[in-house]
Amino acid sequence: MSSAGGARRLLVRDLAQLATPAGTAAPLRGSALGAIDVLEDAYILCAGGVVESVGPMRKLGTIDGDVEELDGRGLCAIPGLVDCHTHACFAGDRVEEFALRATGASYEELHAAGGGIMATVRATRAAGEPALAELVQEHRRWMLRAGTTTFESKSGYGLDLDTEVASLRAIRQEGGVPTWLGAHAVPPEFDDADAYLDFALSEVLPAAAPLAEAADVFVERGAFDPPQARRYLTACADAGLVLRLHGDQFTELGAVQLALELGARSIDHLEATGSEGVAALARSDVAAVLLPASALFLGRPMPPGRALVEAGAIVALATDFNPGSAFCESLPLITSLAATQLRLSPGEALAACTVNAAHVLGRADRLGRLAPGYAADIVLIDATDWRYLAYHLGGDPVAGVVRSGARAELR
Repeated sequence: MSSAGGARRLLVRDLAQLATPAGTAAPLRGSALGAIDVLEDAYILCAGGVVESVGPMRKLGTIDGDVEELDGRGLCAIPGLVDCHTHACFAGDRVEEFALRATGASYEELHAAGGGIMATVRATRAAGEPALAELVQEHRRWMLRAGTTTFESKSGYGLDLDTEVASLRAIRQEGGVPTWLGAHAVPPEFDDADAYLDFALSEVLPAAAPLAEAADVFVERGAFDPPQARRYLTACADAGLVLRLHGDQFTELGAVQLALELGARSIDHLEATGSEGVAALARSDVAAVLLPASALFLGRPMPPGRALVEAGAIVALATDFNPGSAFCESLPLITSLAATQLRLSPGEALAACTVNAAHVLGRADRLGRLAPGYAADIVLIDATDWRYLAYHLGGDPVAGVVRSGARAELR
């Protein structure tokens, strides 16, 4: 094999297996979701930050130019994982609430008592922009160690002009995909949700829209109802933002119908979604982003993952990494929960946090597969079978990460 120009390349060689979602289509639905191409005794050649070629070692020819080699013996390669729903920009913690919840307090009770989201809002407002940037950088390192090479992060722990803008800047600075979660909760300085939305849409949206790629809203009791969410999302769409929703986490209030009405990219959570919501999503192009760590952390029912897949919905997986309801940055753990609790196959789980998660972020043309032309984002699994990603419950299956064709420092 030869190549023009003599540019430096990275060759990952002698892999026990290379596993990647099959084909080129995105998003994946139904039976296509679980179709994984597996190559034994494989290599990946990277150049210029993208995958140049993949194949069995027996077909690897001579490579001209300067080549760095990475020994893949005893390891499996999968695409870099894509976390399409996190709240990685926050300060402080909620460990005291965690302890209270362990003794019986509900998430909704803590929220109503001034804890929950508002506790993190207070800490995040007090942190200042330089500290927020450092915190996002730290959280990004945690995610990278778990194999996440691309992450989305929401704002929503400022709920004022300065902190929301600082949060979005910090997310962008650390390479995250920024989402303006301006309608996360009603801050204490406002009397009601409508008064807060007046402020958010007139004062914050003009500054947030140039920094964010998407807008998100929490549709739930004690947060925002569907008419308020419609008002918020319509204004955000007019500002050029992709639309996303937190919906059906605790109650079905009509969030699925609103997502379909407005053509949202995704609706996330769905722990309370019934059969009608499943059928409606299956008929639509709205992705269902499932967050099993949140359901586990809060002792809630799991979202109907198997039903959504079998109905033909677009299904993605994410961590929901946040300090209150899902203090978890590990997509390998999410794939384990998907297999054991949502009844997804290991292949379905892999595609849901690669190709389909990349689709939610508008990047499925270049992320989520190990194939020529895709980003050279590679996770090396410390096993000779790639399914250890989900099989090793709570373990540390990631032996190494390549991001944009370069080995990442994980420690």
